[in-house]
Amino acid sequence: MNPFFKRWFATTIGVLAAAQLPGIRYENWIALVLAALMLGILNAVVRPLLLLLSLPLILLTLGFFILIVNALILRFVAVLVPGFHVHSFGSAFIGAIVISIVSWFAGLFIKENGFRVHDFSNRTRIEPEPEVKQADARVIEHED
Repeated sequence: MNPFFKRWFATTIGVLAAAQLPGIRYENWIALVLAALMLGILNAVVRPLLLLLSLPLILLTLGFFILIVNALILRFVAVLVPGFHVHSFGSAFIGAIVISIVSWFAGLFIKENGFRVHDFSNRTRIEPEPEVKQADARVIEHED
């Protein structure tokens, strides 16, 4: 399965969990899936720019402002996707936290390319380094 679809699926599970909170709702499954897709696109494209622009506030608040950026993006998704509703900023704030935690947790079970789980139960023997071989070579120096 494509890593994009795995992340989208994990985000969809997170949005579904957040939709169980008061203040966040969806009218049908299409709205839920589109909201997860739009959230993924905005997190990939807009969020880095917003984080860069708000870097002084992020540093001043010791990272707390990142949660506010996430809530603003969730509110914006509700504006863009018909059938997905976030009623207040407080709902968006709690919903963004829930989406982050649940999609991260779901992503642990969906293995992506580049994500490795270290299994220390399978101990393999480390082989010694191979013998270093001498090579015939010459060095050409450049004179200034």
